[in-house]
Amino acid sequence: MNTRVFRMSFAKVYPLYVQKAEKKGRTRAEVDEVIEWLTGFDDADLQRHLADGTSFEDLFADAQLNPNASLIKGVVCGVRVEELEDPLMQKIRYLDKLVDELAKGKAMQQILRTP
Repeated sequence: MNTRVFRMSFAKVYPLYVQKAEKKGRTRAEVDEVIEWLTGFDDADLQRHLADGTSFEDLFADAQLNPNASLIKGVVCGVRVEELEDPLMQKIRYLDKLVDELAKGKAMQQILRTP
C-alpha cells in the first residue's frame, strides 16, 4: 500500500490540497508557503516538481526537510504523525497535517512552527 502512495504523482494531489484550503477561505499561495516551508523548495522548485509530475518519493528525496518538521504533531487518517515508523510516509503525513491545519484556520505562524 505504501509504495502506491510513494509513487503517486504529487501534481495530482496538489490541486486537492489547494481545493481543501480554498474551501475554508485560505489561498493557493498559503498552500505553497507551507509546502515550501516543509520541503525547503522555492517557488521555482515547487513549480518544476508540479510540471514534471514528480512522485512523492522523488519529491521528498529532493527536499531539504525543515529542521522544525519534527515539531509537527497530531493525527492524520487516524494515525499520529509523530509515531509513524516509515520516514517517507511520515513526511507525506507531515504535509497532510500542515494542509489540515491551514484549512482549519490556524495562524500561519503556528503552522510553520515559528517561536
